[in-house]
Amino acid sequence: MPHFTVVPVEDSATSNYDSLEGINWVDYRDTGQGGHPGHLDTEDSPFLSSADAERKTDFYDRNLALFEEELDIRPKVSSLLSRLVNYTNITQGAREHEEAENTETSRRKAPKSPNMGTLMGVYLPCLQNIFGVILFLRLTWIVGTAGIVQSFLIVLMCCSCTMLTAISMSAIATNGVVPAGGAYFMISRSLGAEFGGAVGICFYLGTTFAAAMYILGAIEIFLKYLVPQAAIFHASDHHGGDSAILNNMRVYGTICLSLMAVVVFVGVKYVNKLASLFLACVIISIVSIYAGAIKSVFQPPDFSICMLGNRTLVRDQFDVCSKTVLLGNVTVPSQLWRNFCSSGNMSSPQCDDYFNQNNVTEIQGIPGLASGIIRDNMWGDYLEKGQILEKAGLPSVDIHRTVESVGLYVSADIATSFTLLVGIFFPSATGIMAGSNRSGDLKDAQKSIPIGTILAITTTTLVYFSSVVLFGACIEGAVLRDKFGDAVSKNLVVGTLSWPSPWVIVIGSFFSTVGAGLQSLTGAPRLLQAIAKDNIIPFLRVFGHGKANGEPTWALLLTGLIAELGILIASLDMVAPILSMFFLMCYLFVNLACAVQTLLRTPNWRPRFKYYHWALSFLGMSMCLALMFISSWYYAIVAMCIAGMIYKYIEYQGAEKEWGDGIRGLSLSAARYSLLRLEHGPPHTKNWRPQVLVLLKLDEDLHVKYPRLLTFVSQLKAGKGLTIVGSVIQGQFLDSYGETQASEQAVKNMMEIERVKGFCQVVVASKVREGIAHLIQSCGLGGMKHNTVVMGWPYGWRQSEDPRAWKTFINTVRCTTAAHLALMVPKNVSFYPSNHERFTDGTIDVWWIVHDGGMLMLLPFLLKQHKVWRKCKMRIFTVAQMDDNSIQMKKDLATFLYQLRIEAEVEVVEMHDSDISAYTYERTLMMEQRSQMLRQMRLSSAERERESNVRRMHTAVKLNEVIVNKSHDARLVLLNMPGPPRNTDGDENYMEFLEVLTEGLERVLLVRGGGREVITIYS
Repeated sequence: MPHFTVVPVEDSATSNYDSLEGINWVDYRDTGQGGHPGHLDTEDSPFLSSADAERKTDFYDRNLALFEEELDIRPKVSSLLSRLVNYTNITQGAREHEEAENTETSRRKAPKSPNMGTLMGVYLPCLQNIFGVILFLRLTWIVGTAGIVQSFLIVLMCCSCTMLTAISMSAIATNGVVPAGGAYFMISRSLGAEFGGAVGICFYLGTTFAAAMYILGAIEIFLKYLVPQAAIFHASDHHGGDSAILNNMRVYGTICLSLMAVVVFVGVKYVNKLASLFLACVIISIVSIYAGAIKSVFQPPDFSICMLGNRTLVRDQFDVCSKTVLLGNVTVPSQLWRNFCSSGNMSSPQCDDYFNQNNVTEIQGIPGLASGIIRDNMWGDYLEKGQILEKAGLPSVDIHRTVESVGLYVSADIATSFTLLVGIFFPSATGIMAGSNRSGDLKDAQKSIPIGTILAITTTTLVYFSSVVLFGACIEGAVLRDKFGDAVSKNLVVGTLSWPSPWVIVIGSFFSTVGAGLQSLTGAPRLLQAIAKDNIIPFLRVFGHGKANGEPTWALLLTGLIAELGILIASLDMVAPILSMFFLMCYLFVNLACAVQTLLRTPNWRPRFKYYHWALSFLGMSMCLALMFISSWYYAIVAMCIAGMIYKYIEYQGAEKEWGDGIRGLSLSAARYSLLRLEHGPPHTKNWRPQVLVLLKLDEDLHVKYPRLLTFVSQLKAGKGLTIVGSVIQGQFLDSYGETQASEQAVKNMMEIERVKGFCQVVVASKVREGIAHLIQSCGLGGMKHNTVVMGWPYGWRQSEDPRAWKTFINTVRCTTAAHLALMVPKNVSFYPSNHERFTDGTIDVWWIVHDGGMLMLLPFLLKQHKVWRKCKMRIFTVAQMDDNSIQMKKDLATFLYQLRIEAEVEVVEMHDSDISAYTYERTLMMEQRSQMLRQMRLSSAERERESNVRRMHTAVKLNEVIVNKSHDARLVLLNMPGPPRNTDGDENYMEFLEVLTEGLERVLLVRGGGREVITIYS
């Protein structure tokens, strides 16, 4: 932390440096302590010197006279620093809700300064969130099914994934303050609103399904081990057992969820006060497992299991593990015998064949740490649904027929595989976000979050590894594979190892799962509320509201309904992979966020946690993706589809947010890279497409005068390539900045209406023609510059007394020619179709008089890609002179079009060398009379110029006759635009020629090539 020393300056009248060019030295003193006591009430700025009473009345003081205009809009450094120092990150857990539920006075209390350390603020909450129902209910079963080696691999994969995610999360969490929302806030501010919203919803759904999983775990403990008599539904036979169990879970799960929701609704403070109790239950339960494992070295607990041959029997179905029992001196059938035999008479029994041919043996269920059972449990034994649990090594006579008395054996309730076990175990590695979610409660979040989270993951990983070894080294394999403890008299399997009593684990795990469920039901609605308040997903807006104290009532209701869906699934083993998917999606994007920020090296990326690297983040991201598809490929696809749909919804419907996110930075880097690549040279002819600069005219109210220009461009471009819309405001930039901003906004609004994707640029210039020249020269960047200019026709130029309009037009034509740019001038643009119209028939006629690089061929093809013009046919007309072979011309043109892959009708029009008509002379005379009037009768042109004008007018008249004759019904006529005269004296004549050429045509597009080929016959 850098240290600053502030030295007060003496206000000495004799100081030679008291004033330097009228600017006094700054006296940076605390106004509450320095200065004269008599003037404390008037001193309100540390920049005011207290030496001179007169100076105190001046608010800004001569010390800041140079900046007095700036101080109206920009804060002084002292004010800024005082605000930053006094900033308090209000807690976003339940503490503020707790205070809000108390009296009005407590609401007015200043928020307490955060004072939690690493242990209480991060380490213990993470432990509580990570340790959960899977450790107590499923880890023994995973070890028995997968074996110690593969269980080690499962734990290693899951914990490595969360450790790498924690490293990435620590980097993001220490790169500034993380308010409410935790993971959602980090991802949305790092990757943007779209990714943040998608991942935030995934994290919310994961937390909600976690609540359902914890509740199902609590109900399983309650119905299986605490109060089995409470079951409402009972199986009529063995096959109905599964459905009865699931129905019981649904009924009790719904009741439990309702009670928990009421507790959360009534007051979160009760959940917070019980949190330490629930954590104590977890720690005591884990300690009792270690104590039991150590005790088993000397005195293994007495839990014997009964085997028939090598098959495991359900222990609570009989009392003695024997076929017969001795009553007095008489041997009588045992209860086990009566279960397998239909007749109790030992002399003529009708028994199960397997029972008759195999012996009953009793083996120790918990042989203990010193027994060497670890060798048998090293490798896995995956089972199919309904397969009976067997112990290898015991003598058995197989009976090759349908197994009878299935209900008396311990069997697998689901088919198992390595991938299934990964999906079931992963939730026991989640919960690493607990520290970052509480960053507001921490004294030093940037120190506590990395240390606490990584220590918590290390601790839990060591506990899981040691538990895998202890379970495999202490417990018989058949008991480990017995999910519900049927072989050990319906005892919780992990409870049989614990010391001093199995009840320690049963009660401890019950309370810890209930506590974890309450924590999830508390956290999920707040996460949804944080997303709703950001207003990035419009339909979630209602969930941002709640009670007066901020409690998210509506969000809690939705959370309860979604959690009920998990309860209705009713199987812990089916719910666990669902929430695994959502958490893995979230962790994947945490890693992606860190990797993107690290690779982009954005200036704001300055995490205090230094032990991160983009390669670690990518490895974590890859592991998350791999685990998603390993555990359940179809759930993974569903989770990705949900995230993808939310992403696209936010992209199209959500509010635009500028959060300085990494994706925007990534876009900038990609754009910079692409622009530098484009600098190497002009694009190949095959890649040429019109990159358009549209010159728009605005009226006095800053409205676009001819919006159909934009409509035409949108139809031409179909969203591809570069479009820049430019306009010029006449005036001085210093006086017209506000007008420029308003104009830009008006143009952008019109672009949005006309669905033109592109950029807008408005320039201020003293003359419009200069502004247009600036736009033509400077628009675009690097290789992304315009190659085509579109501008409107100057309507009413004949009637206008001011010649500047048409002179600006001709000047722009000259500028585009000088810049080697193509030019398009849509004439009668108000008659052009809107985007909602459809031409069901008609033609687009191209009059190809001079070769312009292929522009006239390419433009109709591009227009026909748009739905407005799609059904129009294309016709190409070319003009043959007297000495041309028109038949051969037609064949050549048809061949050329075939090679260009353009479908069009071809027609060659012959123009005979006819005499100049009287009409031509009349039009020429009218044109010259107008020119003379404009030049105030200073015409002194030679006879040769008169002949030139007559010849040009003759061409225009004859061409117009032919075009009108052939194309009067065409939907659009494309025509070569002749170049402007070299001598500016003939500008008026040039405008007249263009008018005559296009007379009588409804829609005309004048096209002038840019001097390069834009279409090719080659592939």
